[in-house]
Amino acid sequence: MGGKSTKFLNVVKQQFICRFNTSTIHWGNEAVLLDGIKTSREILNELKQEIQEWVEGGHRAPSLVAILVGNDPASETYVGKKMDAAQKVGIQSKTERFLDTINEEYLIERVTELNKNPDVDGILVQLPLPPNISEERVVNTVAPNKDVDGFHTENLGKLSKNMNTLVPCTAAAVIEIIKRYKIETFGKNVVVCGRSKNVGLPIASILHSDAKYDLQGMEATVTLCHRNTPPVDLEFYCKNADIIISATGVVGLIKAPMVKPGACVIDVGITRIQDENGRTKIVGDVEFNGVKQKVKYITPVPGGVGPMTVAMLMKNTFKAAKLRAMQ
Repeated sequence: MGGKSTKFLNVVKQQFICRFNTSTIHWGNEAVLLDGIKTSREILNELKQEIQEWVEGGHRAPSLVAILVGNDPASETYVGKKMDAAQKVGIQSKTERFLDTINEEYLIERVTELNKNPDVDGILVQLPLPPNISEERVVNTVAPNKDVDGFHTENLGKLSKNMNTLVPCTAAAVIEIIKRYKIETFGKNVVVCGRSKNVGLPIASILHSDAKYDLQGMEATVTLCHRNTPPVDLEFYCKNADIIISATGVVGLIKAPMVKPGACVIDVGITRIQDENGRTKIVGDVEFNGVKQKVKYITPVPGGVGPMTVAMLMKNTFKAAKLRAMQ
């Protein structure tokens, strides 16, 4: 074969390789943002319509009570966002505030009273609580059918057994993102970084199940990592993952070299740090700028899982109201 023909074939070969690499592994293409702000608005608009129809059908509006102990600025902000969302969708809501010197027994008595109130559908206890109060004891005082945070031991137990229950809101938010963006999970390798009972464990439980959270056949192969997973092992698992979900609060834990090209990365981490100008900013577990050039999907922080968590709290409150009406 002549020199010109050989040169032409080499050029064609190189073009084919470049096209194959670009279209198959998405290297160099910026990822699709999993927009939690936009998606949460869609969910809240849907809920507003559903609740309006519910009330027009003769039911009272769902009701939500938030318990806020102390004056932690972050907790104040979170509760404010939840109350704003409730108002937007037609959920009646109020916040009961207590000093951080409150007696644990008094707080438990107040939760018990709300449990007995037939006009209250959902109760959320904003965490963290002061160190003199047992979070576990207070959370488990909330009636399971009013536990819209999904933290009660009974609800977590039902979740592990594929039973219909109120799912922890952040775990529900991650699953809803996967659902709304039609990200395939069946038979895929998923790494969940973080094993907290309210986030990491519920996420892993739902993803490996074949029937949970109104989804059939999620059936992923799930690897659960945590703070004692050696870095070299964490990198190995992440490099083989089709989906990485990080919920550790460790800034920069997931870096670009650890991520498989074309993967989906969902960042649940929220950490406040000081930038070079001394201003506070919120960052996640993922080195966003580097990773977004390599993956197919990624959540921003802020603006990803956070807004979705509030939306799922509203969904849980409406679900609790409907369950109450069926009793």
